[in-house]
Amino acid sequence: MLILTGTANSDHHLFQFIPQSIDAFGSTVLVEGCDPTRSITWVHAWTVTDGIITQVREYFNTSLTVTRLDNNISSIAAAPRHCPSLWESSLPNRVGKSVPGLVLAL
Repeated sequence: MLILTGTANSDHHLFQFIPQSIDAFGSTVLVEGCDPTRSITWVHAWTVTDGIITQVREYFNTSLTVTRLDNNISSIAAAPRHCPSLWESSLPNRVGKSVPGLVLAL
């Protein structure tokens, strides 16, 4: 948090947040990036309200898939819910590495 707020002193090792992609789905903004010096990848899921980031979810060294749940009541009774994939992690330096996969449902 000290690094993100700019209050870290010189004793802290700086973490690089280098964005590789930015995508938005309504009020959710997904930012995927890396810190190449540490071989770390990250995904931020921001909730934006009136142009202000009101919530941040942060995922490190994991693959993230974002889906939207169908909340149509009639479709629930007739068939299982359909959860289309809206976005998936795609940083190329993760190829061949085993990382946990998470699903973020909107």
